[in-house]
Amino acid sequence: MTDLWDDLLSCLDLTGDASAAGAAHVGGADGVVEFEGENLRLEYHRLFGGQLLAQFARAAALTCPGKAIKSLHALFPREGTAEEPVRYEVSRHHEGRTFGTMTILARQSRGVIGTASVSMHAPEDGRGRQTTGPVREAPADSDPVNIGLLPFETRTRVNLDAREVAPPEFSLWLRTPDAAPELAPPLAAYATDLTLIGTALRAVPGVSQRDAGTAFTSAVTSHTVWFHRPFRTDSWLLLRQQSPVLAHGRSFGRGDILTADGTLVASFAQEAMVRFRDAG
Repeated sequence: MTDLWDDLLSCLDLTGDASAAGAAHVGGADGVVEFEGENLRLEYHRLFGGQLLAQFARAAALTCPGKAIKSLHALFPREGTAEEPVRYEVSRHHEGRTFGTMTILARQSRGVIGTASVSMHAPEDGRGRQTTGPVREAPADSDPVNIGLLPFETRTRVNLDAREVAPPEFSLWLRTPDAAPELAPPLAAYATDLTLIGTALRAVPGVSQRDAGTAFTSAVTSHTVWFHRPFRTDSWLLLRQQSPVLAHGRSFGRGDILTADGTLVASFAQEAMVRFRDAG
């Protein structure tokens, strides 16, 4: 886990002119600012979409250092390769005193492999409420699990590799090693990309996420994360998610991220291509 964790932190250390990116132009727009990010060293040559989400979030934060990410909507038009770094081109369209907007292109030599529309928001006070269901379980109530690309401490009661039909729901506790607060949004975005397809497949008879490449092929096409409140990832977080529909070769899933005391800190949603080999 340590090697993958260190690898992930290295991927978040984007290179580029951060001082130029952070120069404020209140009420106006900047030209394109460029960053470059290294890739996770994995056993296959495809890029993991969670890495792109994390690097999108990091590039946005470096571009508007006085604001926090409010929302990030990413599209993945083309598969990326792990064999070359990713270049991020950030276009800041507006930055006011409270809000900012930008688009980010992720490029490799084959072309654009990802796009993101990002909204930023300066900290401000306001009334608060939430209507999500309470967190009734604790991390100790779940079993430790090893979830491939997550170099975090993870616990769950559900086996996403099981092929028995079950409700398309999944809850996962996670906690990272010590991490700086400014890395919480990219680390959380990274974590949200891994288990929504598996959640959708829980309702499909005789199939689970471990059948990828045999019973079905899949690829994430779009992913959105909304950040509601500041949080840390080195304290326990609960990813609570569900998939309401699987249709026309696509799955859809959504979820919330809550702290152990039930505070809702982020929400996310994902659409993916899921094509089964049979006609069922």
